[in-house]
Amino acid sequence: MDKFRIDSHKLIYHIPRVNDWLSGVDIYPIYVEISPAGACNHRCTYCALDYMEYQTRFLETDILKERLTEMGRLGIKSVMFAGEGEPLLHKDIAGIINHTKESGIDVAITSNGVLFKEKLIKETLASITWIKVSINALSPEIYAKVHRTAADDVEKVIENISLAVKYRKEKGLKSAIGMQMILLPENIDEAVPLARKAREIGADYLVIKPYSQHLKSHTTLYKDFKYSDYMHLEDELAPLSTDDFQVIFRSRTMKKLEDQDRYTRCLALPYWSYIDAGGGLWGCSAYLGDERFSLGNVIKDGFENVWKGEKRRKMMEYVSKELDTTNCRQNCRMDEVNRYLWELKNPSGHVNFI
Repeated sequence: MDKFRIDSHKLIYHIPRVNDWLSGVDIYPIYVEISPAGACNHRCTYCALDYMEYQTRFLETDILKERLTEMGRLGIKSVMFAGEGEPLLHKDIAGIINHTKESGIDVAITSNGVLFKEKLIKETLASITWIKVSINALSPEIYAKVHRTAADDVEKVIENISLAVKYRKEKGLKSAIGMQMILLPENIDEAVPLARKAREIGADYLVIKPYSQHLKSHTTLYKDFKYSDYMHLEDELAPLSTDDFQVIFRSRTMKKLEDQDRYTRCLALPYWSYIDAGGGLWGCSAYLGDERFSLGNVIKDGFENVWKGEKRRKMMEYVSKELDTTNCRQNCRMDEVNRYLWELKNPSGHVNFI
């Protein structure tokens, strides 16, 4: 069982805001993804945001903290620091993480984990709800090939995760510490060894998920990769799960890559947004660089002003009337949320027979 609902969604736990939305209220998002750094210390072969060109730009710390305070006041529940760069490259990331938590916002990190060293672990782990480390092989050679970095980075990452697990135990913290692998032709044989290592060092889970072609990515190496021949891995990995460790093999997500039967309108955009490393607020991270989804700059104008602004109103009108979701990225971050909302808006005739 996927106790973290990684292969599903969590909107079912936010009924009051869903009810407001169903009633026509212009709600604030529950979740915001923020990229504090545009630069990255890896060049992964599967990187969806390679077209953002890994710009050496960083959100200004003091203003970002002000915006996070504002976002907490507006009712935003969670922030994931990730995005087009490596979030831990920001020199003030520890203070930013802790301020986010102090603002009443749950904190998550998606990182390659190389910089999640002992000092940073001790400074931040108490404020982190979960951290998910992207690690796409256990073999140094395969890791270096996929991450396009030094082969010894994988040893650093394993050591950092181990230190985080040890520190969590020492301090009695509840932070979830997970790992994630994008299943690719190069690393098929790495899945089982990586799962064993993840369990051995005390991680809470290893997610194994499919690649999905981004609309604008320079990378097209994996666009035709089919997962049907590798579904047997789910059965091979299942025995490695225990009461304390899960292998979350995202077979449902893999199968959906072949499924063209889905919602025809995107309904999820009120529930989330994306802030890039320049402070730009975007309605959808699959359309970064598309001015139709650019809402304004929150560093310059504040979150509330941008969210309530004319550009967002126009975007929502376009999305509700014109956007063809069959042209959207398959398995986008809000796919499961969209499926849930679509069913709420378009119920069958038998819904009262519970």
